[in-house]
Amino acid sequence: MKERFYLTTTIPYVNADPHIGFALEVIQADAIARYRRLMGDEVFFNAGTDEHGQKIWEAAQKEGVDTQVYVDRYAGSVKKLKELLNLSYDNFVRTTDESHKKAAQKLWELCEKSGDIEKRKYKGLYCVGCEKFLSEHDLEDGKCPLHPGKDPVVLEEDNYFFKLSNYKDFLKKYLNNPNIIIPEYRRAEALSIAEVLNDFSISREKEKLPWGVPVPGDDSQVMYVWFDALTNYISTLGWPQDEEKFNAFWQNGSVLQMAGKDQVRFQSVMWPAILHSAGFKAPDQFFYHGFINSGGQRMSKSLGNVINPGELVERYGTDATRYLLLRHVHPTNDTDVTWERLDEWYTANLVNGLGNLVARVMKMAETNLNEPITIPEPKEFDKEYTDALERYDLGSALDVVWRRVAELDERITETEPFKLIKTDREQAKIIIMELVSDLYIVGRMLFPFMPDTNVMIKESVKANKKPENLFHRLEN
Repeated sequence: MKERFYLTTTIPYVNADPHIGFALEVIQADAIARYRRLMGDEVFFNAGTDEHGQKIWEAAQKEGVDTQVYVDRYAGSVKKLKELLNLSYDNFVRTTDESHKKAAQKLWELCEKSGDIEKRKYKGLYCVGCEKFLSEHDLEDGKCPLHPGKDPVVLEEDNYFFKLSNYKDFLKKYLNNPNIIIPEYRRAEALSIAEVLNDFSISREKEKLPWGVPVPGDDSQVMYVWFDALTNYISTLGWPQDEEKFNAFWQNGSVLQMAGKDQVRFQSVMWPAILHSAGFKAPDQFFYHGFINSGGQRMSKSLGNVINPGELVERYGTDATRYLLLRHVHPTNDTDVTWERLDEWYTANLVNGLGNLVARVMKMAETNLNEPITIPEPKEFDKEYTDALERYDLGSALDVVWRRVAELDERITETEPFKLIKTDREQAKIIIMELVSDLYIVGRMLFPFMPDTNVMIKESVKANKKPENLFHRLEN
């Protein structure tokens, strides 16, 4: 049954150029969105940028530039990913958009109306890197485990709080759905968080942090960046002005949110509670990916081991970059990636694998067939392929495709149509036509992952002509 399917990534914080970890997330989401469209679903795919908060304001102050100018620069670098990585998202939301600010204020008012927001005096340790207050059990050796190089600061101020503690029963019931979070061990993590719920600050004093969405009815406060940023998932649909689209895709559609493994508390605990407080449906499913490490260490500018998406595309091309991240980075666990491994995967599986197969098959077709084959009618895909895609195991789906590539290579080796053509031309032509037909199906299966390669293979088959090399050989 066809359905409306809403898909969103997290929105990156615009205090640096986007890194390979975020590229992984948006490419994973894009592959899923393309697959669902291929299956006939009506898809809304969201992307955007998170542009408020203390880190951004301080970085702009340090550079001596206007904060809006600062965020415009980095938002532009994130937008460039659409062309760089061939992304098919339907909307790009910025949290500095006026429409988004109004949506965040409306969501605040709905939660306040439910009695879940109140003003309190608060004193606690605050991690500027995470933009959140820390409890004692969050600390490792007195520091935030995600930002061990930065000492938490003591903050005391009047803040508005969201009464998360009101939603323990709701969250435990919500998270008990075995399909709500992939992978399963992240659901266990979310349930553990839901056992001890503390109300959390959702505002900062404007005097200390002037860069944020104003709190409705209190000019002395701006929204905590997480309350503001999470709202993008519904503001992108035009809410609250466009109730029809919001109801179609969010309230009545199937909602999938994708995020990194460090986002479980925010995405699967805080956000569903905020939505429930406002009277809206919580997301249907979350998918959490792991981190990309390099040489056994987490990527870090200080270590000099960061790989950015532009470098990958410059070396391998867009489709090859998509392939490398989708097949060779584990969908949910951490993966170690180095340039040496990337080169090995690229050369073995693309240059010598798929690229060589397409060249061999289409050269035989161009030389020995008088006209293009009849394009095979679309059939249901292999169940192993669709099952993998349904559970967002993109690497396993690509394994199915490459198994077909290997089978076609084996068939050429066994039947040797390039030799048989000299003794039994008709039989050789039948074999070549079968190879071309199966190659076309391989191209169709590549659509969610490598859309340009999909087009080149299909056009080559339709023209009965060997294409230019799909993948260039690397220079030493």
